[in-house]
Amino acid sequence: MKHQYFGDVNDYRKYGLLRALRAGGDLSLCVCWMLTENDGRGDGRKIGYLRQPERWRDFDPTLFDALARAVMQDEDRRVDRIESSGLLDGVVFHDEILADDIAERRRSFERAIHAARGCDLVFFDPDNGVEVASVPCGRRGSSKYLYWPEVAAAFEAGHSLLIYQHFARVRRDRYIRDLAMRIRSEVACARVTSLATTHVLFVLIERPEHGEALRRAIERLRAGWPGQFRIGDHVAPMVTSAGCGAGS
Repeated sequence: MKHQYFGDVNDYRKYGLLRALRAGGDLSLCVCWMLTENDGRGDGRKIGYLRQPERWRDFDPTLFDALARAVMQDEDRRVDRIESSGLLDGVVFHDEILADDIAERRRSFERAIHAARGCDLVFFDPDNGVEVASVPCGRRGSSKYLYWPEVAAAFEAGHSLLIYQHFARVRRDRYIRDLAMRIRSEVACARVTSLATTHVLFVLIERPEHGEALRRAIERLRAGWPGQFRIGDHVAPMVTSAGCGAGS
């Protein structure tokens, strides 16, 4: 996540999703921004939706108005705005800048897991998504990715996980299917839910104890954001509790 992305249409859907997950009050949430420095590129310019309230505002009027005020009126594109807005009330935020240095990254991840203690769900918001083979952990640019040992460690710590993911340049249905299969090979869990939008994907990795609350949240999302998320369930054969999770 970069501050320059704040308030674009992907952010609107993202915060709408997080608000749906929190709305019932039965899931506690930690948001791990995985912040990286702004780079001066044009990413994050998808803010035209804020000029079309007749099309976009009804999905979440309170959220829409807050983002329009921050981006269009105040020109203040920082994630601090959402943290202080009250729109994600009761959420724990971990918002330090992430480095490529592998030792510092490990310390940052440890601090993130410490911050998430007691939370049912952890949202990881990397620039790009889960790791790719061409960028091993510690290499330049690795701060843009979440790595599989980190996914497994967070899951084993007792959290269900939500991960922001850019699409690869392959057919999207194939990409989603293959990613769900990879998740189940890295983290032995019964259910992965994909939430695909026009531009990006969110993947939800469910611990069994959170299943009912998460499915209620998904139904709230369907009702409140019709047509904005293509939701898919990817259910694996049941595993024993002893096999639920993967080592780092």
